[in-house]
Amino acid sequence: MDTGNNNNLPTMLKCNFPPYGKDYPGGLATGRFSDGRVPSDLIAEKLGLAKTLPAYMNKNLKPEDLLNGITFASGGTGYDPLTAKIMELHKLGAKKIGVFSAVPVGCVPLQRTVFGGILTRGCNQPLNNMAKQFNARLSPALDALDKELDGVILYIDVYDTLYDMMQYPKKYGFEVADRGCCGTGALSISYMCNSLHPLTCSNSSSYIFWDSYHPTERAYQVIVDSLLDKYLSKLV
Repeated sequence: MDTGNNNNLPTMLKCNFPPYGKDYPGGLATGRFSDGRVPSDLIAEKLGLAKTLPAYMNKNLKPEDLLNGITFASGGTGYDPLTAKIMELHKLGAKKIGVFSAVPVGCVPLQRTVFGGILTRGCNQPLNNMAKQFNARLSPALDALDKELDGVILYIDVYDTLYDMMQYPKKYGFEVADRGCCGTGALSISYMCNSLHPLTCSNSSSYIFWDSYHPTERAYQVIVDSLLDKYLSKLV
């Protein structure tokens, strides 16, 4: 979701350098953790707002950008304490709030490398179970807030869609699901995914993951299309 906020924050989690952004318009490394655009861009495009969303921390941000939307997301951060944040947003005027579930983190390439075995590269099921347990608590908590507050507080399940993609990649037109396109695809993320690495793939659209943690634009597009088909009518 981060479209470049980390560029201007004191963090080691940056990606404003090649080959990040190689499939972004103009081949620019904008600070998006992908080969191209990220979900916030794709959702904005689907809603007819803009093809790309600027980051809140972008020094070139203009007042008119607020009309189409900006993104406050920062790569590597969370949203705890969740209930308090939602209540605060609601008091500020937000009446339709969607909250994404945890993803099957045990199946991302980084976790497969560390825990999945050199040859099998299987998913780390304990981590997946933790994500499912989190989601099992998150969903009813959001339902309770939805009943308490006026407007819509919606749980958005990303877990099932992404897990199905990783288990059956060819069903969605992908060839590689267990490693990223950038570098070796095993532990290549942020500064370990750089233009000096000779093994970066040439066709990122055949991969679900761009680096060892973040999907490619094409994978994001599949996810966004699925989620909008399922949830958009409840949020507009």
